[in-house]
This record gives sequence, structure tokens and C-alpha cells, in this order.
Amino acid sequence: MDLITTTDALNDACKRLAAHPFVTVDTEFLRESTYYPQLCVAQLASPDEAVVVDALAPGIDLQPFFDLMGNENVLKVFHAARQDIEIVWHRAGLIPHPVFDTQIAAMVLGHGDSISYDQLVQRITGDTLDKSSRFTDWTRRPLSKTQIEYAISDVTHLRDVYRKLSDDLEKRGRSEWLSEEMDVLTSPETYRMDPDQAWQRLRSRVRKPKELAVLMEVAAWREREAKARDVPRGRVLKDDLVADIAIQAPTTIEKLASLRSVPKGFERSKWGLEIPDIVKRGLARDPKSLPVMERAKPAQNGTAIVELLKVLLRMTSERHAVAAKVIATVDDLERIAADDHADVPALRGWRRELFGEKALALKAGRLALAIDKGRVIAIERD
Repeated sequence: MDLITTTDALNDACKRLAAHPFVTVDTEFLRESTYYPQLCVAQLASPDEAVVVDALAPGIDLQPFFDLMGNENVLKVFHAARQDIEIVWHRAGLIPHPVFDTQIAAMVLGHGDSISYDQLVQRITGDTLDKSSRFTDWTRRPLSKTQIEYAISDVTHLRDVYRKLSDDLEKRGRSEWLSEEMDVLTSPETYRMDPDQAWQRLRSRVRKPKELAVLMEVAAWREREAKARDVPRGRVLKDDLVADIAIQAPTTIEKLASLRSVPKGFERSKWGLEIPDIVKRGLARDPKSLPVMERAKPAQNGTAIVELLKVLLRMTSERHAVAAKVIATVDDLERIAADDHADVPALRGWRRELFGEKALALKAGRLALAIDKGRVIAIERD
């Protein structure tokens, strides 16, 4: 068990690790007070060894670690990889590749929706992880023995989890299913933070073009401010306030102050004083320059159809031991209910074969659902 605090030691360790077909990887970071996550510790393991890298050690150059992350000959194994990948993307401008995400693999194999790492370890290895150091302050130095042992444990158990899941995927012919998910996970588009696209991250139910225009302007402004000041987006404006501003379009400080979601005194802050001009800029946008607000026309009896599709989805999930969340989302079901040609993942690739075709058959009356001995079954109809 090694704690690495120098560039030379890191370079030597990464050379040893790169000699293996896979390495398991995890990171410890803080992002509560910054726009970008602050990398504190990186832990890695091969079948032969495990190391903990002190990313905050004075003078350490993490380039050997980033080179390993980009090494195409070494598979990088993570659990719930998105935030780990985001850190590497921000610090080094590269996406780790190739990648295996054990959380997504577990979902493909029916271990439930977004299963936690400790639950997966318990299920596969029978071991119970000590998670007492999960919420410790990883910026404080020196790192304690308990913290180092915790970090090491994460990547050593991950080796066993990876081997088991990889074998199961191969046996059940689902390796290609995971490959499709990894393509999305390792796409740079997943991590690019374009301020002009920031509005798409918000769950705002804007319905009018003017509301969308204001939403786009406010969300882009918030993104730029958060990035420039290196603070979380919510420190600039909370999501619910962004949505309220988009719908209410306050063009004066007085109107902004009247919004229920505005914190007391915010309208007089530096940020608050800018909001009315941002709203006016949104209202002045040419409606023709706005994205088309795609809203599928509700199907006749749409709610009932969606409920039936949910039953079919759950039945399919249980029958094939695949997490329902991986097969289709509620949004997918709503769009399928409205349109047989909806552009959703559930109607493409292996998902269509597993579920999509049956969903369309159910809509068309070619498939019926029934209960047989306490189980929901599908019955083909002429």
C-alpha cells in the first residue's frame, strides 16, 4: 500500500500499472464551494498493487496519471464514472478511454437502478465496506491512515466487482449493450459546458418562446458567472429562481424583488442588479433564432397508454433482469405513447429489440397484458 506524493513516484507507479490490461480508478474530490470539482486524491489498482496519489502534494505533476487515463491499451474501471471523468476532462482536457463503469454494467445485468458501490460490493463479494471516511475533508493534510485505507479499499474491491460483472456480461451476451452506454459516457459532448446550452440542464417547464428566450439568457449568464468566479451555479442563482425569472420576466428591480423565490435582499446585490437587463435581452431576441420547442402531441388516452407501457417496462425489466431505467425513461414512454417514430433510445438498438417493438405492438393492439398465476404476462393478439 503506497501513498504517492512525488512526480517521480507517480511516474514509476503509472508505468507499472500500464503493463496490465485494466486498472481500477476512483477519486476523492470536493465541489461544494467551487464550479469545478477540486481533485484531492486519486486511487488506482492493478491486479498486483494499489496506490493512493496525493493530488494536493506540493510540487506533484499529475501528468503521468493523465497519460494513464488516456492510454488506449489499458481499460479504466470506475463505479459511477461521470464525475471522475469530468475531473480528468477539466484538468487535462482528455476523456479517459477505454472505460468500464460498474454501476452501468450492474444496471444492464439487473442489479437495480443506480446501485451504490457499497451495495454492489456487498452483493458480489459479501464484504461490507467501512464508509466512515466518505465525508471526511480530503483537503486536509496529512491524510490519515484511515483515509488511505478507505481509498485503497475502494479500488481493490472494484477489481473483484469488475471481474464478476465482465464475466456475466460475456456469458449473457450483453457486452455490446454496455459498449453503447460507454460511448455516451466517454463523449466530450457529455462534459462540455457551453453557456449557451446551459438552459438544457434545467427542468423548467417553459411553454412560450419568450419564456424560453429569457431562460436561455439567464442560464447562460449564470454559467459564465459561476465559471468566472469558480463557485457552484446555485451560489449565483438557484434553479427554481432561474425558472421563475424565465416565466415572470421581471424587467425592473421592483418586479424581481416581488418574486417569491428571490432571497431577501438579492435584488440589491451585484448579481441581482444585472437581472433586469438580462431579461430584457432575452425578450428582445428574434423568436426565429430560438430552438424549436419540440412537444409531442398528446395521444388519445395518452395517460392510460403510458401507464400500460410502464407495466410492460417493469415486466420486461424483471423478465430479462435489466434495470428499467436503462431500458426506458418515463419521458421515453410519454413520447412513444404520442408517436410510433419517436426519436428515443428505447426505439433503437438492443432496447428496441427488448422492449420497443413490444411497446409499439401494445399501442397497436397486437399485444395484450394479462395476469397469470400472479405474474404479468404479454399475449400476442391477431
